[in-house]
Amino acid sequence: MSHLSQFATALIASATILTIILATDLGRRRVTNMRMLRSVIAVAIIIALFVHSFPTSGNAPSLQLIGLGVGVICGLTAGALLPAHRGSDGLIYTTGGFGYALVWIVLSSARVLFAYGAEHWFTEGLIRFSIENQLSGPDVYANAFVFMSLAMVLTRTAVLVTKRRRLRQAPVDAAGTEQPAAA
Repeated sequence: MSHLSQFATALIASATILTIILATDLGRRRVTNMRMLRSVIAVAIIIALFVHSFPTSGNAPSLQLIGLGVGVICGLTAGALLPAHRGSDGLIYTTGGFGYALVWIVLSSARVLFAYGAEHWFTEGLIRFSIENQLSGPDVYANAFVFMSLAMVLTRTAVLVTKRRRLRQAPVDAAGTEQPAAA
């Protein structure tokens, strides 16, 4: 896949992750191990296909760490927008709505727009920025975005695991219901 442009790479990776996340989380969905694992596997495959090198010179590690940090923050935001509750059948469910979908759509679109802009709108400026800030080529940007996706998915998964654990441990009241899990 190294023959693809940065834009094509970002488009394929972002569309794949977005599709799996939205298909898995929108609407009322039961929280299962496979549901959570599916998105993590998708990101792992994306990393295997699209991360060709791990630049470590200059400020490349810092930019990649920023990608991870932004991913964690966005994953926490997405997780907060995915309320969990125990259904009348005793199983744990989440309800993914418009806000949740919007977080994922905006971030996926931003990654694709950045990649397109890097090739068509602000190539010279990005090259100048990279030289001035000791960033070693396009792989460092691609990796930062892939790592951001990984961190976002892993953080969202950790939030789901935490919500499920809290709901399983929460006492059920006399009516057989309980309060939604706190974020």
